Amino acid sequence: MPDNNPSARIVLTTTANPEEASRLGRTLVEERLAACATVIPSVQSIYHWQGEVESSTEALLLLKTALDQVAALEARLHALHSYQTPEFLVLRVEAGSQPYLEWMHASLLRS
Repeated sequence: MPDNNPSARIVLTTTANPEEASRLGRTLVEERLAACATVIPSVQSIYHWQGEVESSTEALLLLKTALDQVAALEARLHALHSYQTPEFLVLRVEAGSQPYLEWMHASLLRS
């Protein structure tokens, strides 16, 4: 399938709990930095932190956005997030349904 929207991106971040993920997601959608936020309420994360291997239950937040929103989205997420070093990973969308991608981009436009 050809790339029918080269600017679509999915941003991944984890949060301390589902409530924080919902709060962040709602704010970022309201501010039109993300078209949609999907909260996966419980994931198990294993990672190095301050010289130790840690394990914690977190919520995963998937944010659908466009390339031209990524920098502003990252800055706002860092300002709102409770973590000292929040995860911020950007994945390029290889392809998607044209109606969904059109809706996504329209959702990012400010009135």
